[in-house]
Amino acid sequence: MTSSVVFQGSFNFSSKLQYLYLDNCSLTDASFLMSSISITSSSSSLVLLDLSFNLLKSSTIFYWLFNSTTNLRTLRISYNLLEGLIPDGFGKLMNSLEDLDLSGNKLQGVIPSFFGNICTLQILDLSNNKLNGEISSFIQNSSWCNRHVFRSLDLSCNNITGMLPKSIRVLSEIEDLFLTGNYLEGSVTGSHLSKFSKLQSLLLSDNFLSLELVPSWVPPFQLEYLGLRSCKLGPTFPSWLQNQRSLTRLDISDNRLNGSVPEWFWNNLQNVNFLNLSHNNLTGSILNLQLKLLSRPSIFLNSNQFEGQVPSFLLQASELKLSENNFSHLFPLCDQSTAANLASLDLSNNEIKGQLPDCWHSLDSLLILDLSHNKLSGKIPKSMSTLVNLRALVLRNNNFMGEFPSALKNCSNLIMLDVGENILSGPIPSWIGESMSQLIILNMGGNNFSGNIPNHLCYLKRIQLLDLSWNKLSKGIPRCLSNFTALSEKSVNRSDIYYHVHWINRSYYEVYGSFSWGDYTFDVIWMWKGVKQGFKHPEYFLKSIDLSSNNLTGEIPKEIGNLLGLKSLNLSRNSLSGEIPDEIGNLSSLESLDLSRNHINGEIPFSLSEIDGLGKLDLSHNSLSGSIPSGRHFETFEASCFEGNIDLCGEQVNKSCPGDGDERTVEIEGEAMKGNEESVFYEALYMSMGLGFFTGFWGLLGPILLWRSWRNAYIRFQNRFTDYVYERL
Repeated sequence: MTSSVVFQGSFNFSSKLQYLYLDNCSLTDASFLMSSISITSSSSSLVLLDLSFNLLKSSTIFYWLFNSTTNLRTLRISYNLLEGLIPDGFGKLMNSLEDLDLSGNKLQGVIPSFFGNICTLQILDLSNNKLNGEISSFIQNSSWCNRHVFRSLDLSCNNITGMLPKSIRVLSEIEDLFLTGNYLEGSVTGSHLSKFSKLQSLLLSDNFLSLELVPSWVPPFQLEYLGLRSCKLGPTFPSWLQNQRSLTRLDISDNRLNGSVPEWFWNNLQNVNFLNLSHNNLTGSILNLQLKLLSRPSIFLNSNQFEGQVPSFLLQASELKLSENNFSHLFPLCDQSTAANLASLDLSNNEIKGQLPDCWHSLDSLLILDLSHNKLSGKIPKSMSTLVNLRALVLRNNNFMGEFPSALKNCSNLIMLDVGENILSGPIPSWIGESMSQLIILNMGGNNFSGNIPNHLCYLKRIQLLDLSWNKLSKGIPRCLSNFTALSEKSVNRSDIYYHVHWINRSYYEVYGSFSWGDYTFDVIWMWKGVKQGFKHPEYFLKSIDLSSNNLTGEIPKEIGNLLGLKSLNLSRNSLSGEIPDEIGNLSSLESLDLSRNHINGEIPFSLSEIDGLGKLDLSHNSLSGSIPSGRHFETFEASCFEGNIDLCGEQVNKSCPGDGDERTVEIEGEAMKGNEESVFYEALYMSMGLGFFTGFWGLLGPILLWRSWRNAYIRFQNRFTDYVYERL
């Protein structure tokens, strides 16, 4: 079934039913077992059962299968919630299985060796589980009675360990071997692969393997898909690839490869739709070959040491990432026949200098353009106005000058516009707010923009990152900031972001027909808690406004307190005056606040101390007065956060506040008075006790000592009392 529906009730299946597709039906254990009675009636004829992309969790499903559908040839239960061990019933009862797919679950334990004892099994997919144990045990403990028909083994993305045994050669008919993303170690030599004459796909990426193949080795196979990322192929470029002329997907990134790429390699790329040589140390120029790339591939050559001109044949790609190299020229861009299908071009962090060619009308398919961190100069070409499909334009850290071209108002689909750290001047165009209303990231900081911040920027309802810092902007901060809807929401609307950002990749499929692997990663350089940092995918978690280092005047608008989702606010190094609005305490998501080096006066509002997540605060060098709030974590901020405010007082700046001394005096006097009152009380008590003792003592004993008759009477009383006590005992 192609759409997600809830499978409920019971169905009367024909007793001759052979193929049953229940994929993506929101099946749970209860709903499936409720309907399984009806399925059982056709179990003897059923040869294919597809239960993938459901919500099945219990191992009960396995035991139902073992008792009811033993004639199955194809069983798919991929991407459910199955957990625990794989039961041995597969090896004992499912003797007709040809294709078994249990991928994308939470299955644990070692890989059962009985899979190699199902003599009919041709395809086994256990990828994306939590299986463990040594791969050698699985290979060596199976009879592999199916070795003459076994075509595909996928164990990728598990926790499998150990060395790849040479006995794997027993799988001589295998076409697809996927072991990516495990903990395999040791060497893989030509001897391991010598029997795989029919091999078409080999994926060993992201393990701890070392591929040790001698330069003279000639593979016995013709691969279509080869993934050897992080397999220690280097240092020399693998010459055995020269006879691999059927490749459509190749990933040999992160392999410590040195030196130049041989010409024969580029000539073998005509049918490639994915190529990744990134994160090596490849050097030299790439020859400008007369080569036609038939599949409009995704090509990643980033993070190497390539230099010289960008060859025109590479521009036939749909996705081209050449960042972090030493390329210096862009001349082929104006070849209209070359780059007609180019959807993503990343040339950031290179050595490209001079003016950009004014011929962008030939690249109107572009969705992503990143030329940041180069040495480009001159004006931004007006022909960029033809890039109406553009979603991200990143020109950061170059030497572009002049006014921001009004022609770019045609680029109304932009999600990210970053022209920071250039020499652009003139006013910030008011039309940005209306014509680029889809913007999520806008960075125009580090330029020479002047004039006021246009109110029309408040039309940017989706904006999450706004940087206008380090310019020459003047006048006040617009009070319409509360129109920033996305900043007013505490959480990030991920579904909305996903639709806008990842629509880029959908465009690769629908518009340009290429095979795109992975999403374009938006990344920004942003001032965060006083330090410039790089962020990847900031649209998912950052919400920030930076208007610092301008000439802004007036008060901080209280409307800023409506931006409940704001995490960072930097208004430092301006000429703002007035008091800190109490509404700023409403920003419960705020983690960083910098209002330093302004002319702000009045007291620090107590509401600031109630923002629990506030980890960075700088109010220094203003005209603040009064006591520093002492609530919650506010006392943890250092004195430097408040320096330069001579009228501030409190423990943080080690300065007593006015009135603190008077209160102490009153307290001391009160204690002294209390002490005096207690002293008088005890004196009277002691005098009374002494007088009472004196009176009682002499009142009783005085007559006995002075008068004989009283003394004789007292002695007679004592004798009689003693006799009485003895008699009673």
